[in-house]
Amino acid sequence: MKINGQAQFTQQNMFGTGAPNTAYAQYFVGQSFLNPLTDPQCGLFLANVTFEPGCRNNWHIHHASKGGGQILICTAGEGWYQEEGKPAVSLTPGSVITISPEVKHWHGAKADSWFSHIAIEVPGENCSNEWCEPVSDEDYAKL
Repeated sequence: MKINGQAQFTQQNMFGTGAPNTAYAQYFVGQSFLNPLTDPQCGLFLANVTFEPGCRNNWHIHHASKGGGQILICTAGEGWYQEEGKPAVSLTPGSVITISPEVKHWHGAKADSWFSHIAIEVPGENCSNEWCEPVSDEDYAKL
């Protein structure tokens, strides 16, 4: 369900919007918010990531020599997920995306909806993230 009003979205966003995602703002077009759900030291990091309408993260890759990757569980609003060379996938509450390591991809809100997902960093060996170029306004506008 598309939600373009922030007050209505806040009521639907059951895991909370959190604080502005300033630590990673350079890797996003638009405003995002981060609400950690677990302590990163526990071995399995989960966070609710919220995107204002039109916000998306840059293309990126989750590297790992063993295990690793990411799982997205969509919880509110509507968004997009796209792997390099493939069509974008529409995300709605209940959508689950499993991202294997070494796959270049991006995710974010639709242009006319707030969007939230729980991001789960899959444990692995030698895990790191490589942030790449932004999703161009031209490519995003085609969705």
